[in-house]
Amino acid sequence: MCKLSVNINKVALLRNSRGANLPDLVQVAKDCEEFGAHGITVHPRPDERHVRSNDLDKLKEVILGEFNIEGFPSPGFIKKVLQIQPHQVTLVPDPPTALTSNSGWDTIKHLDFLKSVVGKFKEKGIRVSIFLNPDPGLIESAYETGTDRVELYTGDYSNGFIKNKSEFVKTHVQTALEAQRFGIGLNAGHDLNLDNLQYYREKVPGLLEVSIGHALICDALYFGLQNTISMYLRKLI
Repeated sequence: MCKLSVNINKVALLRNSRGANLPDLVQVAKDCEEFGAHGITVHPRPDERHVRSNDLDKLKEVILGEFNIEGFPSPGFIKKVLQIQPHQVTLVPDPPTALTSNSGWDTIKHLDFLKSVVGKFKEKGIRVSIFLNPDPGLIESAYETGTDRVELYTGDYSNGFIKNKSEFVKTHVQTALEAQRFGIGLNAGHDLNLDNLQYYREKVPGLLEVSIGHALICDALYFGLQNTISMYLRKLI
């Protein structure tokens, strides 16, 4: 079964809007796992509009499954992740002002930089995933960085799903097959939801993990968090 990691950034955004601890981010992380999620993803940004740096220590104490921290590998980010030592770090190329992660690394152009960063995390036993656009031509250079996994950006797939799902999933399938050829694990994320997740799971070979936040939290407003997580898990069977 492909694993579900719940991104709780939007829970933190809601909390931060009132300056108090409601909703309680740590409790929500614990509840997500209690309700069946295999792990928790966070993306601490420089402006701390979502998850904050001081949340990471508290989350590390309570998360029983996989803890995945994603972000741009700035010196501050690298230092904090090495301190926390989560199970997985996902490297994204976002500039500090980015609204969301909407494109992956050019692993050819940034090969030397990524190789250096990946090595620092792997020395501490942290599994590394690189956020990547679905392009099989980027897999060989991703392999050369030493990364354990790549996370395919699924925004374009999600946007094109209703129009022509078979066409928009093609490059993901091709990239997944190339990743298998090089022995790289496969994650995916961005705008996956209850409508498009099962088809993606069925078509993309070797998918190990999906990270879902925005759509899942939106669905939870209607269905409740426990029921929503169960609904997403059924799409991954």
